[in-house]
Amino acid sequence: MVNSQPFELSAIDLSGSQYTVEQTGRDTNFRPEYEARDAAGDTLFRTTYRMYEGKDEFPFVDADGTELCRVKAIDTWDIAGDYLLTDSHTEEELVILDNDFSLLQDTWRLRDADDQSVLAEINSRGALITLARKLLPIGQGIGHKYEITDSEGDPVGSIEGEFALFDFDQYEITLTDTSSVPREPIVIGAIVIDAIQGN
Repeated sequence: MVNSQPFELSAIDLSGSQYTVEQTGRDTNFRPEYEARDAAGDTLFRTTYRMYEGKDEFPFVDADGTELCRVKAIDTWDIAGDYLLTDSHTEEELVILDNDFSLLQDTWRLRDADDQSVLAEINSRGALITLARKLLPIGQGIGHKYEITDSEGDPVGSIEGEFALFDFDQYEITLTDTSSVPREPIVIGAIVIDAIQGN
């Protein structure tokens, strides 16, 4: 099993197994805004999806607006790009999120930024639901559902959204084995995935 300790962020301490991520609105430039909360409903961090030409970025900040970490597109802003998670306090590059884009299934991998080894995978549910989300007129309202697996392919949790045709997306993250996957990158990754695939 993977020891998740090396991938923890210096200014974020996630110790639970249940989290909520929600798109809370849009800023004055119509960019999606998100926040993550723990099981008690306390806000852990916020971010705004900054869409730039060729270099999309997510600065994650605390309640005072201090940047904790950031995720930035490495090569492209497209849905099949790679995104680097960096600790803003130490400037250490921690995790790369990469996506295998498919009409039938979305697979995101969390990789060690140093040696590229797989730390976890986030896979969308079946092909019919994925196609419905992409092709039906109200498909975007169908809630995403993902399975989280560790480096050995064992299920360790889920990310589940609700039907949200007119409301902003909200997801419940449940980790059943918090010892084998890096928690912070998974919660952050849930926001990145929703923003990239929805925008």
